[in-house]
Amino acid sequence: MPFPYEEFDVSGVRTYPLSSRKSKARVSDFARPVQPGASFKTWLDSLPAMLGAADIRRAAAAIVGAKKRNGGVVWGMGAHVIKTGLSPVVIDLMERGYVSALAMNGAGIIHDFEVALAGATSEDVDEALGPGRFGMAEETGTLLNEAIRAARAANKGLGQGVAGFLAGRQPEYGSKSLALAAHRLGIPLTVHVAVGTDIIHMHRAASGADIGETSLRDFRYFTACVARLRGGVYINCGSAVILPEVFLKAVALARNQGASLEGLTTVNIDFLRMYRPQTNVVTRPVAGIGTGISLVGHHEILIPLIAAAVIESE
Repeated sequence: MPFPYEEFDVSGVRTYPLSSRKSKARVSDFARPVQPGASFKTWLDSLPAMLGAADIRRAAAAIVGAKKRNGGVVWGMGAHVIKTGLSPVVIDLMERGYVSALAMNGAGIIHDFEVALAGATSEDVDEALGPGRFGMAEETGTLLNEAIRAARAANKGLGQGVAGFLAGRQPEYGSKSLALAAHRLGIPLTVHVAVGTDIIHMHRAASGADIGETSLRDFRYFTACVARLRGGVYINCGSAVILPEVFLKAVALARNQGASLEGLTTVNIDFLRMYRPQTNVVTRPVAGIGTGISLVGHHEILIPLIAAAVIESE
């Protein structure tokens, strides 16, 4: 049977005083204007105490707190962070003691290697793909595969091997290399590779045995670092699939062996809120034991902003 046209009776609707309600937006949390010439700290303190601005402060405070507690700060970094020119900012944080370990995907170490060697990276894929030139830079393919081969022979991980290889060559732009900074400061660098995803895998010198063995060793190094993150921080920057998956497996393995990750803070920084970073970094690893923070925006803005907030808190 169809319902009739009948107005709902609102005469008995119950209300309450506005002052008794718990409100999520309060004047005391509003932003404040800043004056010309204000310091960075003044600007940072002027941001509203809510949503993304509050999350930036929380992330910075977690990093500072982890250092003070010796809880550790592990950074997982996709290639985009390097391509957008953020290596000097991260290297400064490494030198200040805010990076306990650094993990990259395969593209990350490629871009870092090219920056150190040539002072430039990130080819125009659209222009190069048609003529069959994409990914075919001779030095990148030959030298990186040589470094990986040597790493396997020396029973080293892929990251450790490439960093040592670069250190031996003293490249012209080495001061901008995350790998060389890690080598110089004694910070573990691990590289996590899916075979077939990186340009050096197309090269005639590529060896699945070398890549696989060194990257598997790096997974175990990385897991040992993750297992030390009680009260620490894990930051995923710009890796949508590989590093979130690797991190989740490292967490699972560490917990399987009884490691406590109580008090862990995880932070994801990227353009969009995507499934794997959200579930494998922000949600699942800290459920019931810690805090997950998702920051959405440009790496080239958010990472320097967080770094400056951390430094201001020293």
